[in-house]
Amino acid sequence: MKKLACFLLALAMANTFAFAQQSDYAKEHYTKKDVYITMRDGVKLFTSIYTPKDASAQKMYPIIMQRTCYSVAPYGADKYPARLGPSELMMKEGYIVVYQDVRGRWKSEGTWTNMTPVIDNKKSKKDVDEGSDTYDTVDWLVKNASYNNGRVGQWGISYPGFYTAAGILANHPALKASSPQAPISDFWFDDFHHNGALLESYFFTYPVFGVQKKDTTSKAWYADQNIKTNTRDGYQFLLDMGPLTNADKYYKDNFYWQETVNHPNYDEFWQKRDLLRHYKKVMPAVMLVGGWYDAEDLRGPLAIFKTINQKDPSAYNTIVMGPFGHGRWSRETGHTLHSNVYFGDSIATFYQKSIEAKFFNHFLKGKGDKNTGLPKAYMYNTGKKEWETFSQWPVATATHQKLFLSADGTLPMSQPASAASTSFISDPLKPVPYTEDNTTTMGFTPHNYMSEDQRFAGRRPDVLVFQTDVLQNDVTLGGEIMAHLKVATTGTDADWIVKLIDVYPPDEPNHPYLPNKNIILSNYQQMVRSEIMPGRFRNSFEKPEAFVPNQKANVDVKLQDVLHTFKKGHRIMVQVQSTAFPLFARNPQKFVPNPYKATEADYIKATHTVYNDSYVDVEVLK
Repeated sequence: MKKLACFLLALAMANTFAFAQQSDYAKEHYTKKDVYITMRDGVKLFTSIYTPKDASAQKMYPIIMQRTCYSVAPYGADKYPARLGPSELMMKEGYIVVYQDVRGRWKSEGTWTNMTPVIDNKKSKKDVDEGSDTYDTVDWLVKNASYNNGRVGQWGISYPGFYTAAGILANHPALKASSPQAPISDFWFDDFHHNGALLESYFFTYPVFGVQKKDTTSKAWYADQNIKTNTRDGYQFLLDMGPLTNADKYYKDNFYWQETVNHPNYDEFWQKRDLLRHYKKVMPAVMLVGGWYDAEDLRGPLAIFKTINQKDPSAYNTIVMGPFGHGRWSRETGHTLHSNVYFGDSIATFYQKSIEAKFFNHFLKGKGDKNTGLPKAYMYNTGKKEWETFSQWPVATATHQKLFLSADGTLPMSQPASAASTSFISDPLKPVPYTEDNTTTMGFTPHNYMSEDQRFAGRRPDVLVFQTDVLQNDVTLGGEIMAHLKVATTGTDADWIVKLIDVYPPDEPNHPYLPNKNIILSNYQQMVRSEIMPGRFRNSFEKPEAFVPNQKANVDVKLQDVLHTFKKGHRIMVQVQSTAFPLFARNPQKFVPNPYKATEADYIKATHTVYNDSYVDVEVLK
């Protein structure tokens, strides 16, 4: 699919060079040098080094580095990107900027694997991972890059964010500052899966991640495997494709798709790619960055931040969460929106100048101690639409509140006096759409649904709706969310999706920047957070279990953190459903050992029941 190939390359460039406007500044102020850096096992990695032209023995610069699987393009000694480094500001402040193709990608040698497993105890030079490749690269750079001051920082967004997060494990003494941004931490929970549920919305991306190249190249070698379609409607295309067994028509030779199909549970294959279990003593200063509406890697920054806090409390470890989609803090749009929600102006610029540049300047050019002037947690309140700072996250003084899913559709804060339940029929052949915007269903990954209006879903009979009365005061939820569902099904398997929603008042006016003029914000149901939990994994991700038909069972659904004020006059809503297609692959609703190998006959209707002792546990900030 030629359009998709172009889109993927554009996205890679956007991630790498942060959506910059065209400019000759880099070429006018930097000298470019392309080199191959040899790793300890002999594999050579292609690396582009951009050095300020005024660098000298009297004016030395720190190194800021990005390692990427998305290409360090443009290739060629006389070819320059429009922008260098994390931001235009940092480019103009002056850094030696380094980009590297990771092993097995583009012009680098070696074999590619997704989320390279970490080897904690390396016994020979053949024991390599992203930590060792980072170490070897940093070591070469400080010894060979002209006029560097001996300090190195690393940053990256999305997959480059993973390489940054894995690079922390290098613990090279010259690596002083690391900023994993929208990093993947575990493919079972980030990106391609949520709690083991496959994101079928990623279906068109597998060529990028599942085709080995034959030699070093500057061309997109995977493009031939891109799916060619005659439609722009991803919902219908994927529904018509049928069971996932039919995907072999497209991906029989795609190694990552085949790995996914053959590892339906959280087995050793996935566990080896869990970055979190490897953090111990952390040497570089760390600043995790994420977006509250990141449809790809929301969990990553939160999980890594909390893990480092736990494993090494003495580490300099901070987090920033803004009102952004995936990586959008790296590009200033003027008016900051996500989907139809307007948050203010120049928010990305504030982040780049007052947070990101301040962090790197302090550790790479300044004193380098822990007194940066930045808080432990710089978090954007998506309801108040303003930044807030915290000395820790989650907040210790938060109080837990239970919101019960009452059978009458209310959302009381105490358990209903008498037992009751409410049910819906789930038909995997007529799944609930995850979005009304069909233009987003065939791209690289979905983006806008994370804050979209949910009225289209709540008005379907296969979506349960629970809401509070109109709020008499502001209510701020800040921290973790856990839905404790008590459920039953007439089938033997089911997915459970929980959505937390901010319902606007009837008199809510439209703002002047609405991208879709057919939208009205009157009674708008803004999604604040959502998550899926496959019922088969309710007790163990390693050992799936069937439901006993019509027998009550517990299913816990962990939603990612929020900082959101539900304002006076609004309502808090919770929706519960079983499908959100094609965001998530359809559950057959008949338990099978491997859902990827389910047949047409395995897809059955089922009646799902939610009991009124179900509740959502939230953290409330006063």
